[in-house]
Amino acid sequence: MRLVIALTSLIISISASATTYYVDTNGTDSNSGISVNLPFKTITKALNELTPGDSILVRGGIHNYSSTIYISKSGTENDTCYLFAYPGERPVLNFSGTDFGKRGISLTGSYWYIKGFDIVKAGDNGLNVSGGAHNTVEFCSFSENKDTGVQLGNGSHDNTFINCDSYYNADPSDYGDADGFAPKLDVGTNNIFIGCRAWGNCDDGWDGYMRGATDVTTILKNCWTWGNGWLKDGTDPGSQANGNGFKMGGGDNGNSAMLEHHFYLTNCMAFYNKAKGFDQNNNVGTMSMMNCTAFRNKSSDFKYYKTLAPGESLILKNCISYQGNVDIPDFAVQATNSWLMTSPFSDIDFISIDTTGISGPRKADGSLPDVPFMHLVSGSVFIDAGTDVGLPYSGSAPDLGAFEFTSASGIKPAYSVGIKTYVKDDILFVRFSEQIDEPVSVGLYSISGQKVCSALLSQQLNRLDLPDLPHGIYMLQIQSIKMKKTVKILK
Repeated sequence: MRLVIALTSLIISISASATTYYVDTNGTDSNSGISVNLPFKTITKALNELTPGDSILVRGGIHNYSSTIYISKSGTENDTCYLFAYPGERPVLNFSGTDFGKRGISLTGSYWYIKGFDIVKAGDNGLNVSGGAHNTVEFCSFSENKDTGVQLGNGSHDNTFINCDSYYNADPSDYGDADGFAPKLDVGTNNIFIGCRAWGNCDDGWDGYMRGATDVTTILKNCWTWGNGWLKDGTDPGSQANGNGFKMGGGDNGNSAMLEHHFYLTNCMAFYNKAKGFDQNNNVGTMSMMNCTAFRNKSSDFKYYKTLAPGESLILKNCISYQGNVDIPDFAVQATNSWLMTSPFSDIDFISIDTTGISGPRKADGSLPDVPFMHLVSGSVFIDAGTDVGLPYSGSAPDLGAFEFTSASGIKPAYSVGIKTYVKDDILFVRFSEQIDEPVSVGLYSISGQKVCSALLSQQLNRLDLPDLPHGIYMLQIQSIKMKKTVKILK
């Protein structure tokens, strides 16, 4: 069994035959590009030279482009292609010079890892993934583009977005289609979003509307969306700007074609959207919301109404709706949601309902900022009030909502002890940078939240024998009183 550990802070391991190309605003495309002192001017030139396994490192600064960057070459399962920001720098790819209707980056290739860019002001999508598969995009932002920030289609499948932001995207003049993230239309299956934010987009935060495809799956974990349906200056561009947080599917003509977009959301949050927070939008596929939070969405926090296709399910467990409407049909499978509780709840159950800092800078590693918004206060009625759905929890039972209570402050504690993980001969090794003075629990979970195995660690170097796992993506949760970290495992 061959396992690859992928951390959110990836260290590129370059084979002896791989080449690294450098791109700098002060470079020229007549340079060799293979030295930081002789860089190319454009990413396009570096792409022309690249072969599977090669890397492109882009220096900081504003890189102005007047045409689309086409990434059509592919890596392989063993030789990923890398497009990374130069270590410690943050390049801005400015596409304001592109014509209206022209995309920023068009990714049709597979096995790419893209990390560390701000992509702004394209004449269409900031990033369009068309047919590409097994790509990872991490710690990137997409803003003020004239259509959806990130759109996936044409069968694109098995792509992962980690710690990305998409905001203030708007498409004049009708303002009816610009979303934050859109795995939609003829998209493929198993596209995953982890720790992403979408806000201030004129249409929806996430849009899974279908046309030309059905029976596909999209997975979201720890994602936030708010303030969609308005323009950057706060004005309402009209009814065609829908303003939903998570729009989970549906199709044309009331979905007469019965198109199925299976959406799985865990620990996600939608608030202050112009319309709905979590929206069925006539999708007839399976929809699962585990430990999600909705707050003050103007129309509804959770809105479902249409009968599903045979064999599909609507599942809501451990969710919170606060100061918003809930419309849930009788066929839904529910457990321990806030609207089912008999105990009253109010502002005092949360540390804060103030959104200050929610769109603030991410941490150095790209992870979401620690803000008190919607975290539970000690003694909250929502603590230990949930149902075990296979997600990690502390206490006697899971809490309700997107944030598990873990300390007196309600904010998940930062960890200072370094952690390294690696696999050899079907054994997962977990090494701490120093001897630990408390038991540390680890759990291996499928991307849908089902526990595969668990263990309690007490040594500086620990080993965990892994079962024969099917191919897929797994999350290793490492947790104690003093530390909490999640590592993604790809098999």
